[in-house]
Amino acid sequence: MTEGVRSSDEALDVVTRVRQALAQPSAGAERAPLRPTQVAAAEERRRFDFGTLPEYEVLKLQKAAGEIAGIENPFYRLHDGRAAETTSVEGREVINFSSYDYLGLNGHPDVGAAAKAAIDKFGTSVGASRLTAGERQVHRDLEALLAELHGVEDALSFVSGHATNVSVIGGLLGPDDLLVSDTLIHNSVVEGAKLSGAKRILCSHGDVEAIERALRLNRRRHRRALIIVEGLYSMDGDMPDLAALVRLKRRYDAWLMVDEAHSVGVLGTTGRGIAEEQGVDPADVDIWMGTLSKALASTGGYVAGSRKLIELLKYTSPGFVYSVGGCPSVAAAASAAIEVMRREPWRLEKLRQNGQAFVAGAKARGLDVGLSIGASVVPIIVGNSPNAVILSHRLLARGYNVIPIIFPGVAENQSRLRFFITSRHTSEHIDGVLDAIAEELPEIRKAPSFINVVAGR
Repeated sequence: MTEGVRSSDEALDVVTRVRQALAQPSAGAERAPLRPTQVAAAEERRRFDFGTLPEYEVLKLQKAAGEIAGIENPFYRLHDGRAAETTSVEGREVINFSSYDYLGLNGHPDVGAAAKAAIDKFGTSVGASRLTAGERQVHRDLEALLAELHGVEDALSFVSGHATNVSVIGGLLGPDDLLVSDTLIHNSVVEGAKLSGAKRILCSHGDVEAIERALRLNRRRHRRALIIVEGLYSMDGDMPDLAALVRLKRRYDAWLMVDEAHSVGVLGTTGRGIAEEQGVDPADVDIWMGTLSKALASTGGYVAGSRKLIELLKYTSPGFVYSVGGCPSVAAAASAAIEVMRREPWRLEKLRQNGQAFVAGAKARGLDVGLSIGASVVPIIVGNSPNAVILSHRLLARGYNVIPIIFPGVAENQSRLRFFITSRHTSEHIDGVLDAIAEELPEIRKAPSFINVVAGR
């Protein structure tokens, strides 16, 4: 099989074959006309057949097109061992740029020992929601560390980062409220906004003037307003202007929420995030949100802020109140990771050096890193989905694991490979993968893309 179509005629042939393959009836299918009652019964069954959903039809078309064109599915590959700067993919050791172990703490002996000690003391589950019988000191210890890390009064940990945003936003806002967010905000914010029923306004990426305009034109018609941004954007690796957003939230009487999933343990001289990086008083942000699964080598999410906010969420946030408490081992691991980050500042410095080296090296080779500031997230913009998938496949063959981000995750012309940089990557890792991209990408771009034809565009 080839790695992509090589001519317009072949592209059209691929489309024809895909559509014919999807239209083929099952072997031995009957052609006799159906009676009206049979037709009605068949239509009733189709209503409950997941395979007839439009979304499933799209998946089938994409899968069939990829198989015919020889584009290997890059998703759900089986990995073995721990997530680190290297990984074993289907039995083969490769350099890994797709795990967000930013500080290299996954597998750190102190982090592992803390998790094991918590299992020995508490078992593998607290067996209840924290509201009832699931509260443990290990939860409170972690939350005290998180509050101190952000420079605020209190914090509350959740079992999932995605669920944190969904539950907090869905609970704090209602149909009479306004939510203003960046167009590239994470899906968890989108889902939380849907749950709340609030009016949602998307503003072009990084455009403070657009946020100001949205508030100026809409704030008076709504009970409450919430501005949400990411501390470090997970797709582009850039930052918002936090001080400007603080001024807007004061001017228009709004809450300001910052999702620090990818910026805690990355930005700031001591890893405290975007407030430390940009010299903003953390008390000026109403809601700090973060995850334990990135730099802190654990699992879950959290919110940090005032005592009143945390007390409110403890008793009203559905994703906290009606969920089992976090595993003690998870909380203990995250606490230990924070302590190691404090004791070993070289990890932050090495991460910064690696991020800057990656961006500089990419630009020197004529590669497009988009808006990335060279922290922990750096995209290489490829320009369309098939080419991004093919490049990922070729890099894996050369010993580098990096996953493509394709439409609809990003706009088609912004399809990319997203690199997660860690403190444990070496200059050989970085130079090697950049050299490989510089060699492979021009060759891949010589082949025409058939994605628009397949989609009927």
